Amino acid sequence: MTRHWSPLAVVYLLLAIAGLIGTWWFNVRAILESRNYLGDLVTSGPAVSSITVDLLVAATAGSVFIIVEARRLGMRFGWLYVVGAGLTAFAFTFPLFLAMRQRALNARAAVLTDAAGGSEP
Repeated sequence: MTRHWSPLAVVYLLLAIAGLIGTWWFNVRAILESRNYLGDLVTSGPAVSSITVDLLVAATAGSVFIIVEARRLGMRFGWLYVVGAGLTAFAFTFPLFLAMRQRALNARAAVLTDAAGGSEP
């Protein structure tokens, strides 16, 4: 079962962990400092607003990709990655999805290899 964890899947998983830790570090700080989280995103200057719009558009496109790709590959509960982004961070759920997607692709390739009579160590 571990043969499906390719180096690429591990890289995506490590990025997911970095995204979770990095975003939640600042989320916890915002809560402890009683900051207006949404207000800070749009009123802390044009640079912050630009980054906010940039990330929101990228997260929206990534969410569409997650749903479409999960369906294409037959991955169950793909929508949970999108919902999970609202509870954690897209910087966590998107690379996590990519890691699980890579595992699904690796599993598919292994099945095809086995069906063709090949063998993998």
